[in-house]
Amino acid sequence: MSVATQLEAGPLLLAGAAGPDVAEECLRRLAAGDQAAAGELYDRFAGELYGLALWRCGSSADAADVVQTVFVRLLERRRRLPAVRRPRAYLLRMTHRAAIDLLRRRGRRSEPLREELLAPVATDPARRLEAERMSRRLAELPPAQREALYLRYFAELSYAEIGRVTGVPTFTAASRCRLALRRLRRAAAGGGSP
Repeated sequence: MSVATQLEAGPLLLAGAAGPDVAEECLRRLAAGDQAAAGELYDRFAGELYGLALWRCGSSADAADVVQTVFVRLLERRRRLPAVRRPRAYLLRMTHRAAIDLLRRRGRRSEPLREELLAPVATDPARRLEAERMSRRLAELPPAQREALYLRYFAELSYAEIGRVTGVPTFTAASRCRLALRRLRRAAAGGGSP
């Protein structure tokens, strides 16, 4: 599946699992000047990075800008790449920082996550309605909590890894996930907003 297809498919579709050896090899090749390695990294990680940026920024246009920024920075910093030990975490951290930078430049913290970006296509009206409700609940979460949920449940990172990616202590990462889940449960039980 091409990256364009992944990006069009939505934020919840993650890039194929890339083994650490493959990603590390791509970074080494990129550091040595092999431009094809940048394309391979893009093919493997762009969908996942886009999902994180979308959940953080709330806008598909902003998310696409963030992913582009990450890969431009990756090319600019290619001489430092041999020192990277965890390529996926490194790219996620770059994405987090690029999203924050973009939002600061635009003078805002984030946009509410637009519901249509999260609601899966469902033919059954009842399932569609429930997906729309869940999308609204997710959209109303604070961006830091949305981001933590994405990293935990879609990128499948540990709380320690989430902390490293977002620059917060492990306890804070776990707390953000716990608070977000509590808000979602409360909203689901009461039918209201989180």
